[in-house]
Amino acid sequence: MEVPTGLSAKLCSFLSFLPFFFLLFILGILKAALVGPVVVGIILIGNSAVILGLWTAHFVWTYYCVVKTKKLGPVLKAVLLVSLPVPLALWPVFGIVGSLLGGVGYGFFVPLLATFEAVGENVTDKLYHCFLDGCWSTIKGGCMVVQDFTDFCFHSYFSYMDELIETVLPDEKPMDIKLSKLPSCLLASLIGVPVDMLLITTVALWKSPCMLFKGWKRLLEDLIGREGPFLERVCVPFAGLAIILWPLAVVGGVIGAIVSSFFLGLYSGVIVHQEGSLHLGLAYIVAVVSLFDEYVNDLLALREGSCLPRPKYRRNMSPSSERKKLGDNHIVNSKNGRDNPCTSKLISEKSRTMKWTIQQYKPMQVWDWLCKSCEVNGRILLRDGLITHEDIEECILRGNCKKLGIQLPAWSILQCLLESAKSNSSGLVISDGVELTRVNGPRDKVFEWFIEPLLIMKEQIKGLQLDENEEICLRELVMRGRNEKPEEWDDTEFASSDNVRRAQLQSIIRRQQGIVASMSRIPTFRRRFRNLVKVLYIEAIQNGASANHIGGILEARYGSKKWIQDEDRNNGDEGERSTYDNGNVV
Repeated sequence: MEVPTGLSAKLCSFLSFLPFFFLLFILGILKAALVGPVVVGIILIGNSAVILGLWTAHFVWTYYCVVKTKKLGPVLKAVLLVSLPVPLALWPVFGIVGSLLGGVGYGFFVPLLATFEAVGENVTDKLYHCFLDGCWSTIKGGCMVVQDFTDFCFHSYFSYMDELIETVLPDEKPMDIKLSKLPSCLLASLIGVPVDMLLITTVALWKSPCMLFKGWKRLLEDLIGREGPFLERVCVPFAGLAIILWPLAVVGGVIGAIVSSFFLGLYSGVIVHQEGSLHLGLAYIVAVVSLFDEYVNDLLALREGSCLPRPKYRRNMSPSSERKKLGDNHIVNSKNGRDNPCTSKLISEKSRTMKWTIQQYKPMQVWDWLCKSCEVNGRILLRDGLITHEDIEECILRGNCKKLGIQLPAWSILQCLLESAKSNSSGLVISDGVELTRVNGPRDKVFEWFIEPLLIMKEQIKGLQLDENEEICLRELVMRGRNEKPEEWDDTEFASSDNVRRAQLQSIIRRQQGIVASMSRIPTFRRRFRNLVKVLYIEAIQNGASANHIGGILEARYGSKKWIQDEDRNNGDEGERSTYDNGNVV
């Protein structure tokens, strides 16, 4: 890619870019003006109907579960029962307002971005796609947002509540707070919330002009000089869009700081309970403002540290733990324990370009891999008889997908762990030629919570050194065994009689199923898993006589087997189909 050099070349490149950019921008605005109100109406009306329709059930069931649970002590339970009416009463307000803002953002920005994506180098017939991309797909996306939100309110919420009222182990102690510390905790929170909200909001507003102009300066340098992420020509239009929309990012950062300040102030009550001192809770209220100021300074590459006071708020807090390490580019001088500002600034300036040299996988890519892996493995299990037509019938007709929804993803994850352990990979081998490690993995905290335990389990499996017979039997036990006690494997064909070895493997399986149970509460999981079950249904029909029972029931209920294609069109999931190469996910 040829990059313009010299002032005249850069100026000519910039001037030739302007008409092209403004035409795309005006077209995107017109598409957003036509599509946006429709999407806002769909999301606002749909989500509001779900919120208001289920509000009474959520209110009653929340109180019932809090009263019935044995995981909470009497004092904490009493505090929750008294304070629950406030968040439950505010939930419809925040839910409806959030749906309105989310609908406006989704309905406006998706058509606008789709207009710029249509001029990509790999897109054919660019003129056609510039006018049509982001119109109908955005409307279908709005419908999927309502569907996922409905799944969350119907499935995820009640799943969390069911977990709250589960039977506790005899040696498990309930979570509780000491009654003597409660007044001090409440006092610290009542002081911390208004003070921290005021001070952190002030710091955020004070630093926002710096964030605005430094961001504009960097984006303009990248646009004119074609450096950093805008080196490729196809990214240049997005550079102009980023410059125009950067003030919205600054406003979003300030709003995020204001919202987070509420919870930071509220956390002062937790400090008081943990440390047993009101004085330390008040010290945290002051210190957290300094920590926030230092975080903003590091983010904007300003002066080192903060000029605001930072008293100790932990009894055992060492000097090194007072300062949080922000990112992988945090350089510390080993002699005096202080940052090297020159080195930090150098890495900060180059960090954008350096990140583009590493293939960084996004959370959605990992999510796609799991869904595609479940589809491939589901066909294998259906062929081998580990998934039966009764399981598919139970999931499609009665909505009971506990076996398919938990054990099938757990089986797919086990396959990944076994292959990763045998290949001596430092991470997870998620498909042919693709390895997920701590370096290229998603920086999303939610996915880190899922991936880190899997890396630990992979090392445990590697240390057990399973033979081929044990692996084959283990795959079947994941789908059919209870896997709670070592003695439950006595009647199976598992090769080893070592109860310690069995207990270790059963623990790994239970942890996998627990991870999958948590993943099943993510709204998009249920929608995508329903599409997976439809694929397995088609596979069962193609297998012949064994699927006649399902086919007869579904035809009687839905009238025709075309309901699958109709559902796919309604859900707009054609883009989520799997691609195969000799049975492997690609």
